[in-house]
Amino acid sequence: MSRLSFKTFCIELYADHTSIPSNEVYTLFDKKGVLEMLDDDYDQIHGMGFQFVIDEIDQFLSGTVS
Repeated sequence: MSRLSFKTFCIELYADHTSIPSNEVYTLFDKKGVLEMLDDDYDQIHGMGFQFVIDEIDQFLSGTVS
């Protein structure tokens, strides 16, 4: 999966998780640096399960990821 496809997948996954429209999730991810984090950490997280990815994003957004 390409990095772009992975980020798109994460946006859709998180939109489903939060019931927030995907365009709003994209804006949130862009504003809060999630898109950059997903790009930077691609090698570590792109093969992980859905729940792991959601948890990573939730932790990043809450500021609890080291």
